[in-house]
Amino acid sequence: MTLSMQFDLAELRATLISRFPELSDAHFTTHTAGWDSIAVDADDRWIFKFPRHADAARRLRTEAGLLAVVRPHVTMALPDLKIVEGSRPFSRHIKLQGEHLLAAQYERLQARSRERLVAEVAQFFAELHALDRTGLERAGATAIGSWLPPDEILREAWPLLPAHLHGYATRAIAAWQDLGDDPLGTTFGHFDTHGWNTAFDHAQERLNGVFDFGDSGFGDLHKEFIQPSWISPDFVESLVAAYARLTGHSIDLWRVALISGALRISELGGLANDEAAAGAMVKSIEAWAGRHPAP
Repeated sequence: MTLSMQFDLAELRATLISRFPELSDAHFTTHTAGWDSIAVDADDRWIFKFPRHADAARRLRTEAGLLAVVRPHVTMALPDLKIVEGSRPFSRHIKLQGEHLLAAQYERLQARSRERLVAEVAQFFAELHALDRTGLERAGATAIGSWLPPDEILREAWPLLPAHLHGYATRAIAAWQDLGDDPLGTTFGHFDTHGWNTAFDHAQERLNGVFDFGDSGFGDLHKEFIQPSWISPDFVESLVAAYARLTGHSIDLWRVALISGALRISELGGLANDEAAAGAMVKSIEAWAGRHPAP
């Protein structure tokens, strides 16, 4: 199957109305930032995801299957993803109402709202990690994607890093390479719980749900706590403590911080053609290195 990388809103609108005539008077908007899919919002009620290519379509079907297994067993609201097959397959689900939760917004939350957020995400992780592996494997869960080799990460990031961060990057990548196996083993997890995958009601300061299971799968337990670091290091520290109270698992914050630093360096290497994004990532690495110096 060959799917076009090019999408036109009028074309997508026609496709949707042909399958769902009740949307003929709906207002459609597109969200094109996703690597795998273009999302279409209909009347702020429905989300339709159109995969950009055949491999993305395969992953979208897997995501739908995994959500069908996961949703009944977790308290957190998750999308009820349904696949609409055809020459151009797509998914649909009722929109989880809310916006992204970014670092500056987290800092402005009231203390009780932060505590509630931490408790809810910790419960989500605890319930997710307790799921039966066999059922998830039948639904298509596999190992999460691996990162680039350390030497390649440094080679790609080096030209974009200012000289004063070269030492940190070298030490962080070397220490990450020497970590060895995760002492808490592997688990099925979301592995993408950053603020861009949350539906957060800023007026009520409440989390209404988490979405995008495209990167979910089996991976090292400590890696589950990396993506929340984009929201705030303080959030991760509180989250680790809450998770330990629920599960008895003592997450090593130093290990999480080290892997989080390595992730930032790795992602910088992919931003050579985006000067603004690369500059923002350099600032993120600099701030992270100041708070979590590598050995």
